[in-house]
Amino acid sequence: MRFGPVPLTDALGAVLAHSMKLPDGTLKKGVVLTSADLQRLAKAGTPTVVTARLDTDDVPEDGAAQRVAQALAGAGVEIGAAVTGRVNLYALGAGLMLLDAARIHAANRVHEGLTIATLHPDTPVGDGQMLATVKIIPYAVPVAALAEVVRVLSSPDAVQVALWKGLRVGLVLTQTATTAASVRAKMRRAVLDRLTPLAATLV
Repeated sequence: MRFGPVPLTDALGAVLAHSMKLPDGTLKKGVVLTSADLQRLAKAGTPTVVTARLDTDDVPEDGAAQRVAQALAGAGVEIGAAVTGRVNLYALGAGLMLLDAARIHAANRVHEGLTIATLHPDTPVGDGQMLATVKIIPYAVPVAALAEVVRVLSSPDAVQVALWKGLRVGLVLTQTATTAASVRAKMRRAVLDRLTPLAATLV
């Protein structure tokens, strides 16, 4: 990938590196510059722009992030949409997040332009909670680096959610002759508050 300032005459098809405010609106970072974009820039009196131009062996950020997320996600995990080189992973239900931390660390060591961040292993999670994020830091990564990350993460799945089984639970409370009903109710509520996040039912 080639990165740096270029004259407008050389910017067609390149990726805009920084958002630019123009009199008729904003050109957002990451847009692939078209002839119309260059005409807007020229009209605004901007002779050069900072761009990134991908080489033939580069994979664009959104596609690369999506491929890593697909290799990362396992059972009970939903993959979000790729936006500016980032893809988030979410829990498909309440449960326990299972994580192969060694493989995550190994994937993060492959290339400085690609990173994965996650919750801690064995974290209880709620339905829809974000579990992990994949981020491509530059505008693309080399195809060889992406292939190695996918290889490291693939089979078995590195991030999973083991859904709670929703057990039916019985509760036995003992009391003395002087135990107040309010104490029993408070104890029952404390147990119920622990069971509810685990999808368990107090019967």
